[in-house]
Amino acid sequence: MATIEIDHTSRWFGNVVAVNDVTMTIGPGVTGLLGPNGAGKSTLINMMGGFLSPSTGSVTLDGRPIWKNEEIYKEIGLVPEREAMYDFLTGREFVVANAELHGLGKKAAQLALATVEMEYAQDRKISTYSKGMRQRVKMASALVHDPSVLLLDEPFNGMDPRQRMHLMDLLRRMGNEGRTVLFSSHILEEVEQLASHIEVIVAGRHAASGDFRRIRRLMTDRPHRYTVRSSDDRKLAAALIADPSTAGIEVDLTEGALLVQAVDFGRFTELLPRVARDQGIRLLTVSPSDESLESVFSYLVTA
Repeated sequence: MATIEIDHTSRWFGNVVAVNDVTMTIGPGVTGLLGPNGAGKSTLINMMGGFLSPSTGSVTLDGRPIWKNEEIYKEIGLVPEREAMYDFLTGREFVVANAELHGLGKKAAQLALATVEMEYAQDRKISTYSKGMRQRVKMASALVHDPSVLLLDEPFNGMDPRQRMHLMDLLRRMGNEGRTVLFSSHILEEVEQLASHIEVIVAGRHAASGDFRRIRRLMTDRPHRYTVRSSDDRKLAAALIADPSTAGIEVDLTEGALLVQAVDFGRFTELLPRVARDQGIRLLTVSPSDESLESVFSYLVTA
């Protein structure tokens, strides 16, 4: 059960601060790393993978420093976003070379290629590969030594829908096995489907951590929005708007629903069923309209 600890870590390049005093813990399971372009995600991943040293603070794996620790590299697999590959090699030769760096042979390379479904193209030169195929052969090279930690920077780039689903299933399975998997992605739907935990970086700083639904409920400065359908929308609206937990209600005639803004999440969730019962109104649909990962991410980056 591997755990990465990032403790008050900063990294700067000249006068540019890429990561600013970040503290977070990445444990077993699948974690999604989110942030706008230039937020510092790749810098963080490179520090976790041992490719960059922290300017201040520390990055450790189970209490051991990652930077310049060769033993640690046996436990970490890294899939970088950059396309720095040896195009004159075949896919098989590329993965075998990575296996040999770990003191392993062709059998380990063949297993890794099979895991990412690249056996059919393993003898073609990498120069002939599509972007999605390059991503998968990079994944094979990261898996060749069976690491307990897997770090992936935008791994779904260039993949077609079938390849994307296969990789999502693979990462989910690895997380369920107890491995520590962290991936960054700009496709929020994939993060929402795959990650049990998210970490959000905004302008180099740590903005949020945890389950995105719990993060949303902690945003007390943002009204919670609900779509409510009932047997008597107007009567229900009149009863709800009288309570201070409700900031505003709009009647959507085209959808046949109420659009409710609640400023007190806990009070409103108790109020709604009680009002419906007391007024003899039947609730047909009650659904949050801003509790998606996309809404949470939008709130965090515009705060």
